[in-house]
Amino acid sequence: MGAGKSTIGRQLAKALGRKFYDSDREIEKRTGVSISWIFEMEGEAGFREREQRIIEELTELNNIVLATGGGAVLAEENRRTLRKNGVVVYLSASLDQLYRRTAKDKKRPLLQTGDRKQKIRDLINQRDPLYREVADIVLKTGDQSVQQTVNDVLQQLKKTGK
Repeated sequence: MGAGKSTIGRQLAKALGRKFYDSDREIEKRTGVSISWIFEMEGEAGFREREQRIIEELTELNNIVLATGGGAVLAEENRRTLRKNGVVVYLSASLDQLYRRTAKDKKRPLLQTGDRKQKIRDLINQRDPLYREVADIVLKTGDQSVQQTVNDVLQQLKKTGK
């Protein structure tokens, strides 16, 4: 959440000549409502069911770049699907970077809490091991430019041979 998946993903798709998908945007497009609304009306469990279906569907497509929501790795089925159907890139960022990048964002339901920094810390502690479990490539995002991060991903992709 806030590591740059959509921004980097869009640019990576462009560099690779592939179509870009963002699983959260696909859910919003298909339902006609925001992720926040889905969380409010269906809870996180309802959202996660939708997310699992869309990830399964999108990973069946060929030659795409897919940015998933930050919590997609929570479901074992998503981790299995992502691992089986593509090369998984984990863009990690420090607690302070994530806090700064999401500070003014009102669209992230899980961060609408009194202590945003603690919530981000909790999410990192919960999700980081799962990201690392599924990732073929792990890159730390930081102060480098989007283009530099895309170049780093491209170099790592060449090394994987996938």
